[in-house]
Amino acid sequence: MTKADIPTNTLTNAHAELAGALNALLADLFALYLKTKNFHWHVTGPGFRDLHLLFDEQAGEVLALTDLVAERVRKNAAATHTSLQSLAAATRIVAQDRSDLAATAMLAELAGDNRALVGAIRAVKAAAGAAGDNATEGMADDWTDQAEQRIWFLTASLAA
Repeated sequence: MTKADIPTNTLTNAHAELAGALNALLADLFALYLKTKNFHWHVTGPGFRDLHLLFDEQAGEVLALTDLVAERVRKNAAATHTSLQSLAAATRIVAQDRSDLAATAMLAELAGDNRALVGAIRAVKAAAGAAGDNATEGMADDWTDQAEQRIWFLTASLAA
């Protein structure tokens, strides 16, 4: 079935669902970015330098995805989040306001958050497939791979 074969109302609904999944992912990315930077700023103890650099590197990777995801929302003719309040209301990543967590707790929390992010990306991929948006569907594979690599580095650091 091609886009031409899909009734207009189905295409509109599918694109609305895709935009919703992308906006949810966008909120999660911003929340994960901020949490990762929080841990970058506050990590202490053995392995400080390596973890400080790892968290900074991972925060940069996550932040780089925000623009790609937002542009996919716009390419699907929808609006993105427009404020911190909008992002905070939509994220599924639980905030971490503590600055005194042990490094192992930081690693475990970020690994769990990245696992949740993989689930959000898979929801985007499914919605993109339903909407016939091959570009977003393909990008979701790359985003998943990046998140899985972050999980690997975080869990391997926990094993040390």
